[in-house]
Amino acid sequence: MGLLNKLGIGIGAGTARNVSRPSSGAPIGGRMTTSNGGSPAVGTPRAPEMQETTRVSNGLKEFLWNLDGLGRGTMLDLGPAWQTTLSFFIERGFRVTSDDLLRSWKEFMKEEEARLKNAAEGSDSVDVTPAGRATRFIEENLRYNEGAFDAVLLWDILDYLEPAVAKQTVACLTEYLRPGGIVFAMFHSKKPEIFLRYRVADSHTLQVISAPPVCPAQRVYQNREIQELFSRFRTSKSFVGRDQLRESLFIK
Repeated sequence: MGLLNKLGIGIGAGTARNVSRPSSGAPIGGRMTTSNGGSPAVGTPRAPEMQETTRVSNGLKEFLWNLDGLGRGTMLDLGPAWQTTLSFFIERGFRVTSDDLLRSWKEFMKEEEARLKNAAEGSDSVDVTPAGRATRFIEENLRYNEGAFDAVLLWDILDYLEPAVAKQTVACLTEYLRPGGIVFAMFHSKKPEIFLRYRVADSHTLQVISAPPVCPAQRVYQNREIQELFSRFRTSKSFVGRDQLRESLFIK
């Protein structure tokens, strides 16, 4: 059993962190690809098919309403670089940066296990506290300029990060947003049974895709805890769906 498992920190399968810009095709495993129309070679394992549904999103509708009239804004999408989502916002004049934070977290945890092993053997010193680990992750994987963005698509990422990492992530995003900037986030009312990804279909609809898990869910946040995470934001609004997802907007 690895050191991380001994500490109660789960890790799952994933690929390297990827910051993407618009290109043709849809992302596979968090990377932008193009289709050549070919068939898999005989004997080549095929990736599990992703199941897709749609959901009406009042949160997305409100998010877009708050962005209306902004002009050529900047957006940080912390999910996979889906072409449909990129195109939707680029057509509305936004410059979009995609940075799949959960895959960054997965790769970080692989590296963290090696660091902890070296520390246990006395060949290295490392802060093994949750706060120390959160600081290392943020410094390595979430570095943007202050006031760089008008909007952030956070999705349900906080549910999958360790609480200390989630806290520091929100603190950083607060700095990266300009005054009046807005965050669109989602929270599960209970630990999700399947791993989901999201992409924008139109101005009031999200495509919900079941995908191979990148990492296990860590926390179910209560209303009070969510408000504490986003306490530096001046306005918040939530929409509760029948699928046990809470969509929340936070305006700086």
